[in-house]
Amino acid sequence: MNILVTGSNGQLGSELKAISTRYQGHSFVFTDVDELDITDSQKVFELFKKNEFDAVINSAAYTAVDKAETENDLASQINALAVENIVKACGEYSAKLVHISTDYVFNGEYYLPLSESETAAPLGVYGLTKREGEEFVINSSIDGIVIRTSWLYSSFGNNFVKTMLRLGAERKSLGIIFDQIGTPTYAADLAVVIMNVISSENRMDTKGKVYHFSNEGVASWYDFAKAIFELAEINCDIKPIETQDYPTPAKRPHFSVMNKAKIKNDFKIIIPYWRDSLKTCIQLLQRS
Repeated sequence: MNILVTGSNGQLGSELKAISTRYQGHSFVFTDVDELDITDSQKVFELFKKNEFDAVINSAAYTAVDKAETENDLASQINALAVENIVKACGEYSAKLVHISTDYVFNGEYYLPLSESETAAPLGVYGLTKREGEEFVINSSIDGIVIRTSWLYSSFGNNFVKTMLRLGAERKSLGIIFDQIGTPTYAADLAVVIMNVISSENRMDTKGKVYHFSNEGVASWYDFAKAIFELAEINCDIKPIETQDYPTPAKRPHFSVMNKAKIKNDFKIIIPYWRDSLKTCIQLLQRS
């Protein structure tokens, strides 16, 4: 199987690169904006024609949540228009698609884990443009699915874990938000699941479906930070603060814990607990 991975320099794309050698039956083409501008439909079609892809993993995204409030055109081009281009190319060349989306398509006004059937109601431009991208996949006739994830981190790229490790070494105390609840997701775990989905014989039954994936368990950003410092053995005092004490241009969902029963049942996967995966990531960072 010949697989295109977009956004290959990001956290998820880098994790997919790292595990690609395990899949000897597949060949991969890894692209980021320097190799392929996915907002340019002509360039997208030219690459598809040249390579005859069997599958695409679209991990490219505009993820600057606060900047999106003022850079809404750019966010829309990458998170929506580019997805439309990829969907059309997949349709033309009969390629499968796994498109990665986010918990930010929800408004967070829930108290139970979110199923895929919950109504999307984004709070800001980032979530809105990601939802528009989802709809291009869901409403198409291609063999494509959407996987929503949350609170992504990795040993690659910039993320909350790396920021906390840096700040924890620099400061004696930090204030961390405790009233936003979700689940941290190790991008390496998501990468493995995506490859399981791509390789699954059940794909014929999943056309147009949406799946939720994060690690198991529940945490606030405060809990997440506490675990990072504990596992990294960093002595930094963390004080819980409310969202209102740390205002940002974009609103965040207060509750975005996702129900993952559907992806576990359809693809027979076991999902690691978030603290176990965090420990793995921190050990990797410490070794490097």
